Amino acid sequence: MRVMGVDPGLTRCGLGAVEGRPGAPLSLVAVGVVRTGADEELGARLVGIEVGIERWLDEVRPDAVAVERVFSQHNVRTVMGTAQAAGIAVLCAARRGLPVALHTPSEVKAAITGSGTADKKQIGVMVTRLLRLGEMPKPADAADALALAICHVWRGGAQHRLAEAVAKQARARAPRKDVQL
Repeated sequence: MRVMGVDPGLTRCGLGAVEGRPGAPLSLVAVGVVRTGADEELGARLVGIEVGIERWLDEVRPDAVAVERVFSQHNVRTVMGTAQAAGIAVLCAARRGLPVALHTPSEVKAAITGSGTADKKQIGVMVTRLLRLGEMPKPADAADALALAICHVWRGGAQHRLAEAVAKQARARAPRKDVQL
């Protein structure tokens, strides 16, 4: 199963894709970020995120998309931007008929490190180990996106088989676009 993880943000939206199945080694497909300028108008930033995610979906062709579930923070402005970016990711995936899963930060941390309170560095170290990478993905948003994808692959069971069947059907209907990341 190929899963694209999205760590939503207005300035940096982390994207990462992995391939594998529960109980088997995972492999890195792609990792990076979509960036927008803090001085840009909100609408332009959201369009930039959409364009970036659409490019990734064209290139990576995932079976499912895992997005970080927005949680309450003290800074309402930050949580609003994160929620808007998450909404764009969900919309892009839904437009293609791809299954979308929302995972909380603590759920991802627990799946990757064994502790729901792990810090960014611990996540990066474990993602590096799990994917057998030579160095830690940077920035942290990219490593977090990979952690989301890994978490989703590891959920396993009937949910994965159903997602694979739905994604295969969606890919068969979708026109192929040649886009470089």
